[in-house]
Amino acid sequence: MLSLLPFLYLSLVWTKAAGATDHALPFMEYLDSNDLVCLKWGFESLQGIITFKLVVNTTGWVGFGLSPNGGMKGSDIVIGGLGTDGSYFSDRHAIGNSMPVVDKKQSYTLLSLTESEGQTIMTFKRPIQLCDDQDFHITAKPIKLIYAYGTSDEIAYHGVRRGTKQVNLLNYMPRTTPPNLDNYLSAIVDNITVPSSHTYYHCKVMKFPYLNTKHHIYLIEPVIEHLDIVHHMLLYSCPPFVTQPYDKPCFMGDIGDYCFNVVATWGVGGSVFELPENAGIPIGGEGRDTYYRLEIHYNNPTNETGRTDSSGLRLHYTDQLRQHDVGTLFTGLQPIGPISYNIPPGAPQFHSYGVCNTTLFSEFMNHGTDIHVFSVMLHTHVVGRKVRVGHFRNGKQIDFLGLDENYNFEIQEAVRLGKIKTIKPGDDIVVECTYNTVNRTGFTKMGLATTDEMCLAFLVYYPAISIQSCVSYPNMTHLSMDKSYEIAEYESLLKALPQVQTVFDDAKLTQYPNGMVRELMKTPTFTCEDSNGSSRLGTFWILNPAAGVILLWIVLM
Repeated sequence: MLSLLPFLYLSLVWTKAAGATDHALPFMEYLDSNDLVCLKWGFESLQGIITFKLVVNTTGWVGFGLSPNGGMKGSDIVIGGLGTDGSYFSDRHAIGNSMPVVDKKQSYTLLSLTESEGQTIMTFKRPIQLCDDQDFHITAKPIKLIYAYGTSDEIAYHGVRRGTKQVNLLNYMPRTTPPNLDNYLSAIVDNITVPSSHTYYHCKVMKFPYLNTKHHIYLIEPVIEHLDIVHHMLLYSCPPFVTQPYDKPCFMGDIGDYCFNVVATWGVGGSVFELPENAGIPIGGEGRDTYYRLEIHYNNPTNETGRTDSSGLRLHYTDQLRQHDVGTLFTGLQPIGPISYNIPPGAPQFHSYGVCNTTLFSEFMNHGTDIHVFSVMLHTHVVGRKVRVGHFRNGKQIDFLGLDENYNFEIQEAVRLGKIKTIKPGDDIVVECTYNTVNRTGFTKMGLATTDEMCLAFLVYYPAISIQSCVSYPNMTHLSMDKSYEIAEYESLLKALPQVQTVFDDAKLTQYPNGMVRELMKTPTFTCEDSNGSSRLGTFWILNPAAGVILLWIVLM
């Protein structure tokens, strides 16, 4: 079983080895779940130089890159090491799943490269803004970082010594983990049998040990026994009428199906999630002695038999209360229920939408409250390619709450935004998902199976309000189903339909019939100026795939 807890303790020693006291490099992330690959970085301005220090538990070659989608193709890479003839270092790009090609222009500069106590420590820098087609343009949005390393200085296939992690390099909140990790609650299934089906959801309804006063959860630690089949986990608190535990398949008509107040999330590719130092998830105390439901999605595409699993979450808590209670707002296209439309096959791009008008919250609350979003987890299934979460005020879009132009089904961790984004009463939220079904011959329905689709965004915010979910679906009664539509026509008609919005808390569920999909702005672009003084446009936080951007030969499934 893989638990990250021992590595949290070890990180005190590892952090020292990684040079955590270097004030020029204030930010640090472990890129792997075993804390063997540590990245530190720092910068003085958004138009200046960014410096990286990569510390890897090997004496062979090491590689680090910026990837559009978490894979190898289209990634911007550096590879270096310390061999018998001294140090070596190069700026490269990947045009496929093969040896990365050395860039014509070396945009990265090696500052130092050493080996010490079985570790390779490589420090290098580059301009944040680059106008080179073979380099990745860094912006203040989450970026998929990739790494790989070898056991010798012969640069060859890395095998399992590779991975990816999504990090916001320029909008990053330094973490302040309390030193005491002894107090935690466990939401873990015990040796359950995973059936030989592609998709299986298992639910465990449980009651945690009684805490007589309010506490705050400050860190969520995944405990994963089988990374190859555990796809995502959600922990919900239950309404007061759920009073009995059980441990069985989900969505069988049990009373625990009413537990939908999201407390904690984990998605494949994610690791430990730490909350901001001024906020925590409330648990315990008067009125909080409730039941909780752990939902685990198992993805078993080979229909393997005889698999058992004991995975779940550890919730580290403290009695030192923080300033704010944290909540999670479940938004997007209603995943189950009266949705009768399907995504047509053969579509290179097909868009679906879910909307939420926060004016509707007034029916559930006595007064309007600003909520401050600090983290977002985006979710579709395997044909999802893009997810955008638009934020509207007075009918005009003012921001994106979440944005992933290169969505990867195998990288679904919650991403810290780095800066707070405030939703005011009356603001609108629009979740847009883009799918590619060119390789499918039949219609794709909206539903729970891995082969079905979803379009969701989990917004993690403070202070917590009573609203748990605000989702929608198009009212299909306004659409004639007796005729055939072209793909573009069908998409346009669906977008124009009135949206039935569903809002609920622990006490009630209310539907509103006249929601609308607002038009999202284009993803912002940047203008870069090359050495000749000519300007070119590029995508805001990824390089244009048509421009041939690149990095590390990492084959990520």
